[in-house]
Amino acid sequence: MTMKFKVLDGDVTSPKGFKASGIHAGIKKAKKDMTLIVSDVMAEGAAVFTTNKACAAPVIVSKACVNQGKIKAIVVNSGNANACTGDKGLEDAWTMAETTAKALGVEKENVIVSSTGIIGVPMPMELVVPGIEQAAAELSYDGGLAAAEAIMTTDLCMKKIAVEVEIDGKTVTLGGIAKGSGMIHPNMATMLSFITSDVKIDGDFLQESLKQITQKTYNMITVDGDTSTNDMVAVLANGAAGNKAIDDKHPEKDKFLEAFYFINEYLAKAIVRDGEGATKFLEAEILNAPTEEDAQLAVKSILGSSLVKTAFFGEDGNWGRILCSIGYSGADYDMDKIEIFLSSAAGEIQIVKAGQGVGASEEKMLEILKCTDIKITADFHKGTASAKGWGCDLSYDYVKINGAYRT
Repeated sequence: MTMKFKVLDGDVTSPKGFKASGIHAGIKKAKKDMTLIVSDVMAEGAAVFTTNKACAAPVIVSKACVNQGKIKAIVVNSGNANACTGDKGLEDAWTMAETTAKALGVEKENVIVSSTGIIGVPMPMELVVPGIEQAAAELSYDGGLAAAEAIMTTDLCMKKIAVEVEIDGKTVTLGGIAKGSGMIHPNMATMLSFITSDVKIDGDFLQESLKQITQKTYNMITVDGDTSTNDMVAVLANGAAGNKAIDDKHPEKDKFLEAFYFINEYLAKAIVRDGEGATKFLEAEILNAPTEEDAQLAVKSILGSSLVKTAFFGEDGNWGRILCSIGYSGADYDMDKIEIFLSSAAGEIQIVKAGQGVGASEEKMLEILKCTDIKITADFHKGTASAKGWGCDLSYDYVKINGAYRT
C-alpha cells in the first residue's frame, strides 16, 4: 500500500506553531530532566492514560485538564514519577501546572503535567519550580530534540518522528516524541508519548481517534509484563495548517488517520526496540481469527510469555511455548486448524500444522532466530479477523538493569 504521507526526521517542533525545550533542572544528577512543549495558540487537547489504579498524581491532574478541552502546554519531568506520594504529590503536580501556566500567561487547566522516574519519592519542588521557569525561558522552535532527550530515563535512544500529509490542499504536519524501555505492557506501558500537529480538527474526533489508535499501537506492545503508574499519550492540535476542520464527515479524514496511526505505531515499536536488555525485536500476527478480540488476546499472550521471550533470547525454536501461550490466552481457536510460522530476513519456516509440530529443520530455524527482527505468525483458519503486536526477548541484562534501578 502506498503511503499518502511523507516521513520526516522531525519531532514535536516540526508542526507550525510549536516551541519546546529540554533542560537540566537537577532532578537527575547530570542529564536533562525537564521538558516543556508549547503551542503558540490554544490547542485542542486529547489524551489516554494508564489503567493502573495506583495512578500517579500528574495523571490525576492531566485527566482533569484534558477533560476541559483546550491545552496550551505539556510539562514533563524525568527522574521522579511523583507516584504513590499522597496529597503532597497531588499538590506538587498542580504546582507544576500552575508554574507553567504563570510563565505562559494561561490558566493551570490549560497545562498537561507528566512525570516519569522513581516511584514513591517526594518531588524536589525546590528544583522543579525553577526548572520549569528555566524551560519556559529557553523555549525554541528548534527545541524538539532537547525535549525528546529530557523525557528519557533508562532509554538508550531518543524516540522521535514527524510526518506530513496534504489535507484540503494544505500541508499538515504531525510530530512526536516518546520515552519507554521497561515496565512496558499492554493497556498502556511505562511510556510517555507526546504528539503535536498543526491540523485543524474537532476535539471530540481527535480524542476518539486517539483512543482507537492506542488500542492498536501502544496497547499492543510489551517488554516485561508491568503496567506503570504514569503512562500517558497526549496530543495537541493547534489548527495552524489552515485546513478545514477534520471530523467524522471530512472527505479526507482517512488520510489524516493513516498518518496519525503511523506516527503512533512508529513510536510504540521504537519503545519495544529499546526494551531494557532486549536483543530481539518480535512481531506477532494472528490471521483468520473469529474476532479481533480473539486475535489481540493471542498476540498479547505470545508476546507476554516469559518462556516464549527467553526462548527467543536463547535462539531456541521452542514452538510448544508459542502454542501453549495461545492456548491459555482465552482466544477462540481450534487446535486441529492452527498453523504457526517463524520468519526473518533469513526466510520463513512453518513450525506448527494442525496443532502439531512439523519436524522443521533446526538449521533453518536457527538461521531465522539469529536475526534481530523476528516475526511469529499464527493462522487460526477460523474467521477473517487479524491483529498485530510487538515485543522483545527477555535477557540477562533486563534483570541487571532492574535489580539496581534505584541504586
